[in-house]
Amino acid sequence: MKTRRSDRLVDMARYMLERPRTLISLSYFAKRYDSAKSSISEDLSILKRTFQERGTGLLETVPGAAGGARFVPYMAEDEAKTFIEEIRQDVNDETRVLPGGYVYLSDLLGRPDILRQAGRLIATQYLRDNIDAVMTAATKGVPLAQAVAEQLNVPFVIVRDDAKVTEGPTVSVNYLTGSSKRVEKMELSRRSLRTGSRVLVVDDFMKAGGTIQGMQTLVSEFDGTVVGTAVFAEGRSATRLLDRFTSLLHVDTNLKNGEPILVTAGNYLQEIYKREA
Repeated sequence: MKTRRSDRLVDMARYMLERPRTLISLSYFAKRYDSAKSSISEDLSILKRTFQERGTGLLETVPGAAGGARFVPYMAEDEAKTFIEEIRQDVNDETRVLPGGYVYLSDLLGRPDILRQAGRLIATQYLRDNIDAVMTAATKGVPLAQAVAEQLNVPFVIVRDDAKVTEGPTVSVNYLTGSSKRVEKMELSRRSLRTGSRVLVVDDFMKAGGTIQGMQTLVSEFDGTVVGTAVFAEGRSATRLLDRFTSLLHVDTNLKNGEPILVTAGNYLQEIYKREA
């Protein structure tokens, strides 16, 4: 049954938003809506303009017999600034300060609206990158990693400090924690990550970066490549084990002037939108 244009546009937008970074052929849409390819091309032009004007994402078209259309989500800079300011105000609360200079974030990282926006923002940095998997450490980084993986449309894998029998054979590495200087172990199931994968490392909170450095080492055990590292918030640390990372928030606790906490925007503008510090 032939579909009206208004109905096609609604269904095409929903279909592509649910399948980011997936190349969908014009033939598929033509058959789905019983419409000519020329009509489908016009529909895609409308969606492309609307997505770009609204800052929803890019709609890329690939010519040729094997071509089609692909939606790549991103977040515009103005929307990102608004989002970061909103969560900055939420985190800038002295009751969130925990022993050791850590900050309570679980309630925020349990909210679908925040996770959806944070996932879009982090994924924006990798518009043109091929990423095979998102990696995080159990357990608090899992929701954020899943949100980023959803926007990139790739699997996410969870590194654990103790192997479960359900994980099967694992690969393990020892790493040095940045703050306490203790030697810890982390493990990942051999079936979780393909050899040679390009991996984005994501975590909820970072101080010195020992856990993230451990995950980077684990990626190398799979002969993989770490494409980048992103955290929801970074804390103040006298020693930083990472040279390059993207943070949405920067958190100072136990300040010398007596204030319990000070939260500012992270380095996301410089890393994602290439703005000068």
